[in-house]
Amino acid sequence: MKNKILFVVTSHDKKGDTGENTGYYLGEVSHPWEVLHKAGYEIDFVSPKGGTPPVDGFDLKDPVNKEFWENKEYKTKIDHSLKPSEVKPEDYSTIFYAGGHGAMWDFADNTELAKIASIIYENGGIVAGVCHGPAGLVNIKLNNGKYLVEGKKINAFTNEEEFEVKLTDVVPFLLEDKLKERGAKFEKSGLWQNHVVTDQRVITGQNPQSAKSVGEAILSELKK
Repeated sequence: MKNKILFVVTSHDKKGDTGENTGYYLGEVSHPWEVLHKAGYEIDFVSPKGGTPPVDGFDLKDPVNKEFWENKEYKTKIDHSLKPSEVKPEDYSTIFYAGGHGAMWDFADNTELAKIASIIYENGGIVAGVCHGPAGLVNIKLNNGKYLVEGKKINAFTNEEEFEVKLTDVVPFLLEDKLKERGAKFEKSGLWQNHVVTDQRVITGQNPQSAKSVGEAILSELKK
């Protein structure tokens, strides 16, 4: 398999009409990046609009965030993210959807990204996501006409966690509910617990606390 991995980050920068900023959650990019980059994988970035995506969860006290942010090569890469039309799916072994609330607005209905993911998966590759990133999985359909998540164990940011951050009525849909509608066997742990599940080359994690573990799960699946 090719040693290139595609990270998807949101282009959306506002939480509904709350006036609050959002974007991709830095730790949900940096922690999986660290695991996969150290293992020798090359990572590219794509966002719905391309260019410089908005960032959230900007905490450089986290040493892994700091390491990513100060890595000139990768900082340049994420600040010049590809547009979906510029991506060649056959170049990648894995597509990973990073979270951040912005993902709830521009991942699910992006047909170009869903097509890229379905090609990678049908080629024997991995589809992964963490926190709100699995919003990108809800409309991926396979060649057999079924949703990717149907019948698979999946997890993501839970209804309880959305309630806890007081955004239940702000997000366009509840991710847990939508994944269940698509036939996913939704698994979850308590608030902010690290929870990752792998099922048939689909790897999902519940929240920011699960980001590194998703990276490790991708790595172990790639080694198979």
